This record gives sequence, C-alpha cells and structure tokens, in this order.
Amino acid sequence: MEPMTPISSPTTPRWNQDRPFLTGRFHQETRASSKLGDSKRFTSDSSSNSGVEQAIGCYDTPVQELIVIDDLLSALVGIEGRYISIKRFHGKEESIAFQVDPSMDLVLQELAKRIFPLCECFLLIDQFVESSSQFKNGLVNHAFAAALRALLLDYQAMVAQLEHQFRLGRLSLQGLTFYCQPMMGSMRALAAVIQQASAKHFVGSGVLNLLQSQAKAMAGDNSVRSLLEKMTECASNAYLGILERWVYEGIIDDPYGEFFIAENRSLKKESLSQDSTAKYWSQRYSLKETIPGFLANIAATILTTGKYLNVMRECGHNVQVPISERSKLTIFGSNHHYLECIKAAHEFASKELVNLIKDKYDLIGRLRSIKHYLLLDQGDFLVHFMDIARDELNKKVHEISVEKLQSLLDLALRTTAAAADPRHEDLTCCVDRASLLTTLGMHKDPDSNSMEDPVSITGLETFSLSYKVQWPLSIVISKKALSKYQLIFRFLFHCKHVERQLCGAWQIHQGIRSMNSNGTAIRRSSLLCRSMLKFISSLLHYLTFEVLEPNWHVMHDRLQSTKSVDEVIQHHDFFLDKCLRGCLLLLPDVLKKMEKLKSVCLQYAAATQWLISSSIDINSQSHSQKTMIRDATVTESIFNFEREFNSELQSLGPVLSKGSQAEPYLTHLSQWILGVSKE
Repeated sequence: MEPMTPISSPTTPRWNQDRPFLTGRFHQETRASSKLGDSKRFTSDSSSNSGVEQAIGCYDTPVQELIVIDDLLSALVGIEGRYISIKRFHGKEESIAFQVDPSMDLVLQELAKRIFPLCECFLLIDQFVESSSQFKNGLVNHAFAAALRALLLDYQAMVAQLEHQFRLGRLSLQGLTFYCQPMMGSMRALAAVIQQASAKHFVGSGVLNLLQSQAKAMAGDNSVRSLLEKMTECASNAYLGILERWVYEGIIDDPYGEFFIAENRSLKKESLSQDSTAKYWSQRYSLKETIPGFLANIAATILTTGKYLNVMRECGHNVQVPISERSKLTIFGSNHHYLECIKAAHEFASKELVNLIKDKYDLIGRLRSIKHYLLLDQGDFLVHFMDIARDELNKKVHEISVEKLQSLLDLALRTTAAAADPRHEDLTCCVDRASLLTTLGMHKDPDSNSMEDPVSITGLETFSLSYKVQWPLSIVISKKALSKYQLIFRFLFHCKHVERQLCGAWQIHQGIRSMNSNGTAIRRSSLLCRSMLKFISSLLHYLTFEVLEPNWHVMHDRLQSTKSVDEVIQHHDFFLDKCLRGCLLLLPDVLKKMEKLKSVCLQYAAATQWLISSSIDINSQSHSQKTMIRDATVTESIFNFEREFNSELQSLGPVLSKGSQAEPYLTHLSQWILGVSKE
C-alpha cells in the first residue's frame, strides 16, 4: 500500500514546560531535597538539633494523628507534608510512592498507608491531564483529559470539604479513611487506564478501546463502570465529530491522524484511466488496523458512505446528507441510535451516487456502447475497417502506424451506422507488442516466444480498441476493466479475421463450381474449406450467443436494482470475469488448441489460391509425367491440411469434455466441435 500522508501537529511551547508554577508539580519540585530523604532530620534530641524539625515520634499519639491528618490532606492533592514525602522511581516505567516518617505510631502508619493509593492515583491522573493536553496527543486525549480535569475539580472539592471539617475539629484519621474509600475504586480504575495508555502511547481509537474494555471489566462495580462509561462518552465526542463530517459530508477533518479511515492523497481520480490495478477506489480511502470497538461491525459501511459523498463532491455535486436527516452521534443511550444514523446516511449516499452515475452520466448507455464496439455487438463498422485497414494490419508489429489505423477507424465509424452514436468518438486504436497467449502468460517457454513474437506476429494478432471513460464512470469502467474488454476483443477480432479469410477461400471454390471437379483435389479442398468455415462460425456463434449475450443480459438486469456503486462494480467485474472464462481466455489448454486450429485455417486460406490454380492447370493439361507429379503435390498438400485440421479438432474434443466437468458451459462448445468433426 502507498504511504499515507504524515500528520504534523503544533509543538507545545517550551514555556509551558519550563515554568513549573503553571502546574501543580511545583509543590513537589520545590522540595528537591526532601526532609524525609535524610534520616538525620528525624531526631529525638531537640536541644542539639534546634534548627531541624523534630521527628513525629517525639509527639504524643493524639498530636501525631493531627499532624498526619494535616499531611494527608496535602498528600491527597499531590503536595508533600512535613512527615509524608513523595518518592519517584525512574526505570522502564516511572512510578510514585508515598513514604512516612518511620518513627510514626504504627497504627497511624497503617491508617495513612490505606490512603496512599488514592494520593498516588491523583498524582498519576494529574500528570496525565497535563501531558495529554499537548497537541501531539490528539483530540481524543484532549477530550479525555478535559473530562479528567472536571473529575479532579470534584475530587479537590471533596478534599477541601474534608479540610474544613478538620479545621472545625470534626475529622479523625479513621473518618478521613472512611470518607476516602468511595473514591478509591474509581481513581484506581482511572489510574490503571492512564498507566496503560501512557505506556503504550495510545491515541484516538486505542484510548477509546481501552476505556471500553476497562468499563466491561468493571461490570460488577456499578459506580466505577458508570464513571468509565462517562469518560468513554466524553472522550469519544471529539472522535464522533470527525465521524459526523465523514458520513454526512464525505470530508476527513482529522488534524492529528486519529480517525480509523486513512486518506492516500497521492492517488488521484485520473489514475483510474491509467492504472491497470484500479488502486484508486480500493486504496484512496482505506481502514486502519485500530478501529473503535463500538464501530468495528459497521466500519466498512462508514468507509463507503464517505467515499460515495466524496465522489459526488469531486464531480462538482456538493451533496450532503440533509440537515433534517442528520442526528448528533452518541455511543450511549438511545438504544445505539448512532448505528441507525450511520445506516441512514449510507443509504442516502448510496442512492444519490447510483442515481448520479445512472441518470446524469448514463452508465447503462456507456456500457452498451462498449458492448457494441469492444464485444462486436455491431459489426458493420468492423467489416468496413478490416477492408480499408487490411494492408496496415498485415504489417509486422514494429512497422504499424497507429496514427494511420486511428484515421482509418475514424473513417469507418463515420461512414457506417456507428456515425449515429455520439460516443463513437471515444474509440481509439492501440497495438500491443505481444500475442494474445503471451499477454495472458500462457507460453510455457517465454524466452523463445519473446524472441519470435515481434518478428512473426502482425497487427491482426495484436490490434485492439480502447475507450475513453471520464470520471466518475471510470470508477466502474476502470483501466483494469477495459483491459479485460480488450482481451475479449482481440480474441473475437482474430476469429473474425480467420472467418473472413476462409470466406474468401470459399468464394474461390464457389467460382469454379461449374467445372467438373468430381474426384479431383478441388473437391476435397472444398469439403475441407467448408469444415473449417463451420468450425470458426460455430466458435463465433458460441462466443456471441452462448457467452456474451446471456451474461450481458444478466448483468443488465442486476444493474437495474443495484443500491450502491460497490454493487455496480461487483456485478460488472463478475460479468467480465465470467465472459473471460466463457471465451476460453482463462483456460490455457483449450485456448492453445483454438489458436492452433485458427493457425491451420489461416495457413490453408493463404494456400488456397495456389492450390486451386494448380488444380485447374492440371485438369486443362494432358496427363504428362510432369503434370502427374504436380497433381500429386497439390493433392498431398490438401491431405496434409486436412489431416492436421482433423487431428487438432479431434484432440480438442477430449480437452473440452474434461474441462466441462469444472466449466459446464464448455459442453455446448464441445457439441459444436464434435458436430463439425463428424461431418
């Protein structure tokens, strides 16, 4: 896949990081030399260390409790106290731990340690809010951080109320522990989410999936689950804003590359008429690996909805989902109402685009026009073209003038019934450099054939037509689809050429019917010519009436009821693939036999003039020894053609019978071939 356009985001100003008083961390950083970091600061000898604060163990237990409560209230908002300090551990993952003066009463230590997890969670969340607010972390993290900031305001209000109770003398350490417990589970759950998000550098879909999975894991705790669902809803609002613009307008408004649909700007719509792999439709917009869980089942629908709207906008039709039909997307409540909104937007976009290409751009008419010319549905122009371009087409590939062929094609189109079709001007000539078998990769020895093809093959084997298709029809009739049409055209065109050559040979035979040729080589040659002509006519009849016409009508009927462009593309590609198989172009063994039979027919047709003229001369002359030798030569030549043709024809029967087990339609062709061979 082509590389996606890199996402650039504004950098966070240095002053936002260098000025600690803009955040709450200055309370910790100003105490770089922690009083608890040095054990010497705790001493019971106050007289000898009058300048150093006394260890808490020097006080009575009631006084210690008051001091511990005061320190804990500070610790709850991330500030070190006199006897409670913060220690940071730097490693693969940074961690924070609160420590107490070891001289503190053991009961008080245990009660204080029960509150420490809440203090640590506050610090983690507070730091995450600060770091996630940077531009590079994306809109989802910004929204998540905003929701956390609002939660921390409520948390700090709770701490302020506890401090007020403490100042009034109504708060004990046990009471503080009791009041902190309800927040403990929620803060721990949020801290766990934050630690994972920070460690794995989650943005966008990753954050939403993490929040959702954590909420499901907390199904047994309603309060925690509700909080996490609320956080998910807040974090997803920015994401759903991007989604709304995509499904309602066909625009990706994703400044930080968080959306699960990627846009490859290097692929342009003009490439559809040049790229044989038709990458534009499948790769211009594509799904990323990380998709929010609540959108996973409908991601493909979301992708195609925006693609359809985008196509119409690039056509100059600024079609958007009507305001009256739009609805604010939310992932909670309303019984998954967002899914119904997305499906409604998809139905609208599908209907509008299908109507656009069917009505304004006349897709069916364009496909019918291609059928007329590339599938030889209207052959009058082709007969005239083959007559006037015969000399040019008989040249070697490297000697052919494509410009001259184009002018002859234009002349044939203007002087036949095709002139009434305004689309005939979209036809162009092209000449391949290799034979049909080489193009299809069916030569077993490509090295030898690659040396022979440019020398031995002529324009009759390599000539093809192309067709100019404009946007947006090029979505359906892409370069890849046209190449399949061209393969079918080349096979049909060469079969028509063989038929014309054999008709010429048959006319020569008919011109001498008045002569008494019973028992002569002429009679045998006439029978051989009729067998060959019936073979090629049967083949053309099969290709036209057993393959192309039935499949065309099936596709035509299906296109009438399609509801999306993807269905149109699917039906059209299915039609072409079925025609390729039906026309034997995907069956190497059968196609090689057919090409060999056509080659024998062409060699015979080319030798017919000499064979007939030689036979006439022999009949008009006396039976001299020289005449008898020449008669034997002519007769032997006809026998050789007959023997080779019948041999190839007979060997084709088993190949078709074997192939008909996997390809039932070959049964019809086999019946025709066996019928010809029995005559």
